[in-house]
Amino acid sequence: MTLGETDSPDSWLVELPPSARQSWSAVAVAGAVFIAFLAVIPFTGRTLIELNALFPSLDAIAFITDLITAVLLFAQFSISRSRSLFVLANGYLFTALILGFAAGLLGYTILKQEKRAPTVSETSARRAIGWSVSAVFVLVCGLTWLATGGVTLLPPIILPDGRGLSSLVIYPIWFTILISAAPTILLLTRRSVLDQWLMVVALAFILELVLSGLLASVRFGVGFYAGRAFSLVTSSLVLIILLSETTRLYARLSRSNRMLRRERDSKLLTLEAMAAAFAHEIKQPLTAITFNGSAALKFLNQTPPDLEEVELALKDTIVDGHRASQILDSIRELFGKSELKKERIDVNSLTREVLRALESDIASHRIETRVELASELPPIMGHKGQLQEVIINLVHNAIEAMDAVDGDRILKVGTDLSADEEIAVVVEDTGPGLSSEEANTIFEAFVTTKSHGMGLGLAICRMIVERHEGRLSVSSADPRGAIFRVTLPKVGLSH
Repeated sequence: MTLGETDSPDSWLVELPPSARQSWSAVAVAGAVFIAFLAVIPFTGRTLIELNALFPSLDAIAFITDLITAVLLFAQFSISRSRSLFVLANGYLFTALILGFAAGLLGYTILKQEKRAPTVSETSARRAIGWSVSAVFVLVCGLTWLATGGVTLLPPIILPDGRGLSSLVIYPIWFTILISAAPTILLLTRRSVLDQWLMVVALAFILELVLSGLLASVRFGVGFYAGRAFSLVTSSLVLIILLSETTRLYARLSRSNRMLRRERDSKLLTLEAMAAAFAHEIKQPLTAITFNGSAALKFLNQTPPDLEEVELALKDTIVDGHRASQILDSIRELFGKSELKKERIDVNSLTREVLRALESDIASHRIETRVELASELPPIMGHKGQLQEVIINLVHNAIEAMDAVDGDRILKVGTDLSADEEIAVVVEDTGPGLSSEEANTIFEAFVTTKSHGMGLGLAICRMIVERHEGRLSVSSADPRGAIFRVTLPKVGLSH
């Protein structure tokens, strides 16, 4: 797998741009380090007691922190395949084994400037890490032998008295300072979270060299010990940032996973709603088709056959079949992303069509129908099939509600034009009505007052009405029952 097949590079610290908070944090730390440096300068030559036992402890801390940092950087390289990270990881490994830093930082910066580094396969990454670790170990062993067994080949650093430093020290120190300063300048042009903290580390490293090698003329002085203290900053800062930023990235990943799960659940809920909506809406015309088909067979089996009633039943079957097709189209457009196809609609004619389609259903439930349609209603713009389903749902719900009462069953359906020039369709029943709690939740998905209901009919009705820039409301009727009111804008009001 190459870099192009892994996660986006800007997900990793080597490319992730720093936030304002992260930049200010880096500036604050750099400022604190520099202030500490200035505070120590006047006392650098002051001699303190010899604490030889302190150095192994400091070296052990630097070894552990640099080694862990190297491991984390190698891990980042194995995923991101960044060659600059690879060089930096080797620099920290070398630092852990021999306590040096500048060369690795310079190599990281040079490779970082490449606009597009070649990708590295997973197998090549493992092989590269293995070979580089071996090469660093061999190099450190060679340098260790040179500093011990071959000490006579090197110029002296510490004077014979054991407390003073040779004047020759300033040359390698200045060379190291220059190597450390160059990357800092280059990283200013294009920096990431890791880059800005590496600049802070480079600053601390340079100040460490100045304190312990240039300003300090004696060992065990204030500048000498201060330089060792600054070395702890250089060895631990990147480790702290790697751990904190990695934790932050894991937190972001966790939040992203939760968002993906919620999005998946939402899509599943939408699919469930679509399936339930199909079942809920298509059930009515299929029931009517079955009823009319049975009626047609009954009239055919009479002696003699009642052909007139057979013809009427078959015509109703055809109407219900077309209605089922319209329902499928309406639901597809309702849940789809395409723009709603609108046409001029006469609300009175639409209401009459619904009542004709449900005429047999109303009659079979022994319901008296009272229709009051306002005259000369202006047309509205909308999707005829969807608005038809809204009225059918409201009327069908009224029919089912009145099944639960023994008294008069009266269905009132009417239209009117409000003072605000809005057209309303009103469906009133004499059923048991709704409580205040039911009225507040009746239009929510999967909320139903029926023992066999799905709780989607009114939710879909509200969705349709709102897509037509209208409102769907419910109130109590007197002395009992419920009144559902669909209010829609007329043509020219919002178009």
